[in-house]
Amino acid sequence: MESSAMRETTEIAHQLAWIAVDWGSSNLRAWGLDQHDKVIAQASSDKGMLSLKADEYEAELLRLVSDWLPTNAPTKVLVCGMAGARQGWLEAAYLPVPTRLDQLSQGAVTPGLAGSQLHIYLLPGLSQTHSATAHFDVMRGEETQLAGLVADTPDFSGLACLPGTHAKWATLEAGAVTQFTTYLTGELYKLLARQSVLQHSIGSDDLNDAACRDAFVTAVSESYEAPETFSSRLFGVRAQDLLDGRLPTGKMRGAVLAARLSGLAIGLELAGACREPSSQAPITLIGNQALCQRYTLALNAIGFQTRHVDGDEAVLAGLRLAHHALKA
Repeated sequence: MESSAMRETTEIAHQLAWIAVDWGSSNLRAWGLDQHDKVIAQASSDKGMLSLKADEYEAELLRLVSDWLPTNAPTKVLVCGMAGARQGWLEAAYLPVPTRLDQLSQGAVTPGLAGSQLHIYLLPGLSQTHSATAHFDVMRGEETQLAGLVADTPDFSGLACLPGTHAKWATLEAGAVTQFTTYLTGELYKLLARQSVLQHSIGSDDLNDAACRDAFVTAVSESYEAPETFSSRLFGVRAQDLLDGRLPTGKMRGAVLAARLSGLAIGLELAGACREPSSQAPITLIGNQALCQRYTLALNAIGFQTRHVDGDEAVLAGLRLAHHALKA
């Protein structure tokens, strides 16, 4: 007798039209979509680029999606992210900005495969080179999330931020990325909190707590208004822990100081990323809700408005856009 799981697998294989994949450094996520671009299956793995050799990608992807696949023809798979990096499955060369986000698929590459069940397209990242100012920058994966902004609004223009370990800020004009900058904010915070003298003072913050929120907002404003004081204010976090009798005791002490450190780091980022008047259109934040809420609090503190787009929804919309372009 056929089990319910087998019936479900059979139904997915019957409906599957193509597969979308976001392959990062640490993990990968795959979605099976039908002919109407509706998600009918999804799976994930902790086998990101850092865990795989070039000849292991096909097997890992098949391990996740083989039960979805029809038997009558190869299934088209669109992949964004680090699988297309130089040290990934096969390098999909960066496209230099300005680049229209509805044309990412023009830079896609197709790796050789051992089997015939899949037809893979690895999407490219974006690069920026200003030789005169020695300003070089790259992104890989985030461009597909940005493409999600133009999926429904082809002429989208505005400033977008993708918070994270390496936060990306991109200017979009009429559906194209014209310039972007990466800030090492998340990694900087982690290094300072865990490997510097500040490790003795830093705990885990909670911006739902009023004391943490106030410490965060104050620090954002300080860094934004006087970024040249950033280094001295960092050491001030340690000194405050030693000297400030107004700080709470116990875990809340470390939480408040963590919020202050986070605010200083993000404020420094904002000092470089958004110096324009606050009357401009809202900044679009793309990513998980918690991190985007943190950036919203920071941006609101210095006079900017924001709107939030879920990171998964954005990458799926961007992959759909690339899929449509391949069919055209």
